[in-house]
Amino acid sequence: MSTDFVRRADEVTEGVGLLRQAAPEAMKGFAALGVAATTSRALDAKTKELMALAIGIAVHCDGCVAYHTRAALKHGATREEVAETVALALYMGGGPAAVYGADALRAYDQMSRDARA
Repeated sequence: MSTDFVRRADEVTEGVGLLRQAAPEAMKGFAALGVAATTSRALDAKTKELMALAIGIAVHCDGCVAYHTRAALKHGATREEVAETVALALYMGGGPAAVYGADALRAYDQMSRDARA
């Protein structure tokens, strides 16, 4: 299986833009929820992105895996932290989460190579 995870994460961002145009009031509410949920208080931004990644894996969301892997990397997540996040998602999401968890590691590897280049 070959996936361009960078492109997939970009597609998520593009999709949000399409929704913003088509349903601006709904997306305004969604954006406000996003800000409220991701603002650092007791948990830092990296931890919250790893949590979002675990949920994306457990609910089998391709775009979520790509998007939140990139966000976790931007907030300083290591490959080991992503792997531990995948392990937790496997525990919570069962066998199918293994497919998405492997994609999270592939996404991390691809994106970290791109960031170094």
